[in-house]
Parts: sequence; C-alpha cells; structure tokens
Amino acid sequence: MQERIGSIAAVGARIATDLSAVAGAQVGVALRAPSSLASDTLAELDGQSIDGLDVAIDHYGQPRPEALRADSTLPIGETVVSQLLKSNCPVTGQPDWASVQLRCAGPRIDRAGLLRYLVSFRNHSDFHAHCVERIFCDLMARCAPRKLSVYARYTRRGGLDINPWRSTETDTPSNLRGPRQ
Repeated sequence: MQERIGSIAAVGARIATDLSAVAGAQVGVALRAPSSLASDTLAELDGQSIDGLDVAIDHYGQPRPEALRADSTLPIGETVVSQLLKSNCPVTGQPDWASVQLRCAGPRIDRAGLLRYLVSFRNHSDFHAHCVERIFCDLMARCAPRKLSVYARYTRRGGLDINPWRSTETDTPSNLRGPRQ
C-alpha cells in the first residue's frame, strides 16, 4: 500500500509497531533524516579483536556451539570484537558480513573457540537478528556468563543499517556507523 505518513517519528512508530507484532516482543526503531547523516563520524566497535588469533578453522557449514568454552576459574569482565562474522541471506543467498561485539562478565570465554564459532556461520542462512539471537543463546548455554551483550553491525544492504543487539543489560550500544557499513 502506498501511504503518505506525516513525519519521521510516525514512520518509526509504525515500523516499530509492525515489527513488534511480528517478533512477539518490543522492538525499538530509530530513524533519522538523510540530511542529518553528513555530520556522522565513523567508529570501530571498541574491544579487543580476536581476528588475529592463530587458530586453525576447518568448519564453515553451520554454527558449531560446541566450539564455545569458558574457564570458570577466571571470572572477568571483557569486551571482544570480530570483523569475521558472515552468514547468508535466507531469501537471496547473498552474503551478509558483520562486525560483532561481545560484552560479558563471568567466566572467561575461550577466544580461540569463540573465533571458531563465529567463523562457523559462514555458510549458514539466517536473518541478521536470528544470528545475533543464536550467538547470544549459545553463549549463555555454553559459557554461562552473568552478563552478556551481543551487538552486530552488518554491512548495509538497500541503504539500510541493520544492527541487532541482544543483552541481559539495558544500556544500549552506541549506534555509530562503522567503516565497513
């Protein structure tokens, strides 16, 4: 249906209502006028990168949660990032690349296993938000952190930023655009 909606706020409210109804949970939507984008700065996700680890990776078919491990004798708070998350759109089959940030408190997550797990999404077909939800649930089940946030910034498609976030906390992440977006 073609319909004129009077303001950006009204468009955001309509999208949030529609997505919330489909998701079965409250969805937040933030929209901005194109004229406000000129002042944006680019920023990388903060945290320690795990991408340079010397890790043999041999599984690219489907997510492998069994790669996830934690050391309960080393409780810490940490933020790690990776630029290597890739899955495929279940509708078009196109690749979807993302930068992902994990903030957690509790047992120290084995970084080599985490990198193997993230790379194992390479041939997995799913929507962005489902991938983030799966990462969150697998980490909760396998590593039992006290606190966990999973935030992904996907490369833009169709002019849209899709940056799903799942967390045990209420502090929302900064939504600055990354260079890869």
